[in-house]
Amino acid sequence: MKNSYALRKWRPSLSLIVLAVFVTVLAIPLAVNGVFRLFDNELVRRTERELIAQSAVIASISALEIEARMSQGFPLGKEWEQLNNASYNTSLDKLDLTQVRLLPPRPESVVQAESMPPAVLNIGERLSNIAQLTSEKTLAGFRIVDATGRVFAGSGEIGHSLAHVDEVAEALEGRANSVVRAKTENKPVSLMSLVNRSADVRVFTAIPVVVDGHVAAVVYASRAPQSLAKYLSKEWTALLPAALTALLAAGVISFVFLRTVNGPMHMLLKRTRALRGGDRSALEALPRYGTRELAQLSEGIFTTAKRLFDRSDFISTFAAHASHELKSPLTAIHGAAELMRDSEETMPSQERRKFLNNIIADTERLTKTVTQLRAFARADNPQLGSSTTFATVITKLRETRPAIELEASGDLNVAFAMSTDNAAIVLSHLAENASRHCATYLVVTAQTVGDTLTARIADNGTGVSDNIRGKIFEPFYTTERHSGGTGMGLAIVRTMLEAHGGSIDLAVSNQGSEFVVQVPRAKPKRT
Repeated sequence: MKNSYALRKWRPSLSLIVLAVFVTVLAIPLAVNGVFRLFDNELVRRTERELIAQSAVIASISALEIEARMSQGFPLGKEWEQLNNASYNTSLDKLDLTQVRLLPPRPESVVQAESMPPAVLNIGERLSNIAQLTSEKTLAGFRIVDATGRVFAGSGEIGHSLAHVDEVAEALEGRANSVVRAKTENKPVSLMSLVNRSADVRVFTAIPVVVDGHVAAVVYASRAPQSLAKYLSKEWTALLPAALTALLAAGVISFVFLRTVNGPMHMLLKRTRALRGGDRSALEALPRYGTRELAQLSEGIFTTAKRLFDRSDFISTFAAHASHELKSPLTAIHGAAELMRDSEETMPSQERRKFLNNIIADTERLTKTVTQLRAFARADNPQLGSSTTFATVITKLRETRPAIELEASGDLNVAFAMSTDNAAIVLSHLAENASRHCATYLVVTAQTVGDTLTARIADNGTGVSDNIRGKIFEPFYTTERHSGGTGMGLAIVRTMLEAHGGSIDLAVSNQGSEFVVQVPRAKPKRT
């Protein structure tokens, strides 16, 4: 059955399907998480850009206010180096949640005891109104600190120092920057936070305010990114392809399992129930087998079931023939014995001898039939694993069958998978069959084709007529019953060969009979 179509056709193995499904199932959440992370970064970068744009406007207004009141004594900070400082736009798209370090929450501001100069307070009052109005519209928090790091305008913490905050200190040096900080310290990690990191962070930007070539102040702004759920509700068209991809992947997984595992398995279970009920039509191949393992399992089940059906048919036919072959001589013996008993005193001695001779002949026939039945049983269950050659078997046959001449040629020394004794039984029965049909010699020609050794065995006997060609291998069929034939010889030969994986066929011959015997070559022994 190795050449069966069900096994030759390529199919994925069950382990390959499980691996593919596992990888797909694992890839779906990773892909979804990747999409959410992409949206997370987009929300953070959008917040960063908006804060920078808003801070730039407030910084420009602050610069104009400070420049207009320079005469009132507004303090200036470090000199701003134009060539070594970048414009605000270079900070765009700087933040990336997968790359930047997430800083802890912003440190608390430090209360300052000394009061700020009047000029700073006057400018701060005007700028605070602008920052407050901007906060109401943008939901961002703005703090404007002077050159010393103290908040003098904004939506809160007036008079407190933020000079110790890293991003503010860097902006006081003249470098605009932005950072991402956690909202709260040591917040428990949740499943949602793993998917939507932007929900637990706040974006901070620090933009220096340059007046007369010096850093006069810093616009310090902060805002939490927009909610991912709210953003996705607005951007559902961008999320739709990802959702459709996930649905498609789930559909593909379901289809693969239904077609390659679930469907063929149910069909196979249905077929096994039909086979158990004796339905031989269930031996037909399945419409599809799905996986390699299911194809092999189905092939094994169907092959075994077919052999069991064939064996059942054979046993029924064989039992009928055997009972017939045994019944006929038993009936004759029984009849002769009854007749001799009933005519014990009146039966002539010559007629009594005739009946006794008939009883002896029938008992010999029974003995021969039983012997052949035992040989047939041994042929059906031979000992496997041995090997021999035609040269060895023919030498042994010449010793046991000297009456018939043997000629041999070809690949006589090629080993095939059968013991010498079993191979001798095959050739011995063929030689006996030839002798019964008046043959005087037997010609054996062996030829190797691939893994098979083919032997053509021809004789010069009377041959086989066309009307009985299809019956000669049937048990108990013989045309030589008058000369002691039992009809078991060729049946034993076929059974013996099939038990070893071989076969025998009757070829067309112009003279005598010619049989074609095929046996598998012996596999080389592993060292």
